[in-house]
Amino acid sequence: MTLDATQRRTLIEPLLATGWTMAKERDAIQKTYKFRNFVDAFGFMTQAAIWAEKLNHHPEWSNVYGKVTVILTTHDVDGLTDLDARLAAKMDALAKD
Repeated sequence: MTLDATQRRTLIEPLLATGWTMAKERDAIQKTYKFRNFVDAFGFMTQAAIWAEKLNHHPEWSNVYGKVTVILTTHDVDGLTDLDARLAAKMDALAKD
């Protein structure tokens, strides 16, 4: 089930304050992380992939040199769920390390 209005205020709005944005044509959030180089970007992706697997929730993402662009949505329900908020928060924490 997708997030209701109260859940969106509680879970998604704080993420928007950290650089996530709402996708334009679908119920999803997106963010581009910038790293010093490809190795740092790939390291972030490796760590995030482990958490995505633990949560059984996998991002849409791409990597170009030191940038990683991420889109999160829950495909099973065609919209945002708490899994998206949890993975986004984890990715933000990983990117700070």
